Amino acid sequence: MSAAGTAAAVQRHGKIHPRTARGIYTRWRWFFVFATQLFFYGVPWLQWGGRQAMLFDIDARRFYIFGLVLYPQDVFYLAALLILSALLLFLFTAVAGRQWCGYACPQTVYTEIFLWVEEKFEGNRAQRMRLDAAPMSWNKLWRKAGKHVVWIAIGLWTGFTFVGYFTPIHELATSVMAFSVGPWALFWVLFYSFATWGNAGFMREQVCKYMCPYARFQGAMFDRDTLIVTYVKKRGDPRGKRSKKADPQALGLGDCIDCTLCVQVCPTGIDIRDGLQYECISCAACIDACDEVMDTMGYPRGLIRYSTEAAIAGDWSRRDILRRVLRPRVLIYATILAVAMVVFVTSLWVRTPFKVDVMRDRATLARLVKGGQIENIYRIHVMNATEQEQVFTLGVDGLPGLTLAEGTEAAVTVAPEQSTSIPVQLRLPYGTVAAGSHQFDFVVSAPGVGHVREKSVFFVPQ
Repeated sequence: MSAAGTAAAVQRHGKIHPRTARGIYTRWRWFFVFATQLFFYGVPWLQWGGRQAMLFDIDARRFYIFGLVLYPQDVFYLAALLILSALLLFLFTAVAGRQWCGYACPQTVYTEIFLWVEEKFEGNRAQRMRLDAAPMSWNKLWRKAGKHVVWIAIGLWTGFTFVGYFTPIHELATSVMAFSVGPWALFWVLFYSFATWGNAGFMREQVCKYMCPYARFQGAMFDRDTLIVTYVKKRGDPRGKRSKKADPQALGLGDCIDCTLCVQVCPTGIDIRDGLQYECISCAACIDACDEVMDTMGYPRGLIRYSTEAAIAGDWSRRDILRRVLRPRVLIYATILAVAMVVFVTSLWVRTPFKVDVMRDRATLARLVKGGQIENIYRIHVMNATEQEQVFTLGVDGLPGLTLAEGTEAAVTVAPEQSTSIPVQLRLPYGTVAAGSHQFDFVVSAPGVGHVREKSVFFVPQ
């Protein structure tokens, strides 16, 4: 959606002032707020073997993920991580709907934090609405200004932390304290600070409704057995207000007292009683609000609940719902995810933590040297991807009589996370093999690390 379209949508629906909900799902939501932010803000400061535990160092072209060091040549592993994350999201969505959105999505998490700050400065829902409608005054000015000061501080800390995943955070902190931040680092800190402030402070539900593509393609992953937040219409309707002592059956009413609290607590401003809508992020704030009302009225909980369309239509028990979890769609997603994870983990397990590239000398294919031997010249590039100094031993295999020429280094020492190139002369007695190209293997090994075989060819002239 264009910026004009988003602005029109905001104007049409008006600003949403979510009411604070209380209940088990709200507590779970705040648990994930603390868990995700503890991870996000804390991990860049962790040390692993004398360096930052998680760092995507673009300048040095190295990605550190705790004990794993990846290079640009290992882009397969980064792509595989993204694919596994997507498959996991598909599987989770097929089973539990948009609960990722409702509990752990960064947009939801920061909106929760910003709303908490807003409530501390401006009060509850009714007070915030009155303050917004009131003319400008000193009271309104200091409350609004104080809120934005805290919002901007959170945004700046978030932007700083995000950049700390790509630039060593201790160095970044030192440069910030010395007011000597580089232009690109400063730009990205301010960019992500502004994005956090704008998305969580102003756009909020508009991001979920109009900007996030996940809301649009979730329908392809939903079916009648997907867990969603749903209103039990046959129990709640007809709706109507009544006293706590009134008998709803005598009045011809359902359990819904039409208090609209489920709408007031909704962060996207929808009425869940109208059925499943793509704007619903499955945060369950409406469940907590409705359960509290049901407790007050003395009615059973669960008028709004996590359930499935099939379960509501068939009056299924919780056991019946669990029995339908392992359905074909879920099994297919789970199988694909399991196979992909096995392949990924196996690939990491057998991965040799050094790289070898072989380049032939293009100036001279072959030459005859003293002693009746044919010589080919190569250059071997060895990259040490470990975090310790390694001694690599060079050998050849696959072509009888082929040996390293005298003076060629049979072993080379490479510093941690460094690389080196060495010239290599190989010799073969003349007449050992027929003229032409003959395949063989360079074998490069390091004690306790492993070995790598790289194919090459030895050219014998006529």
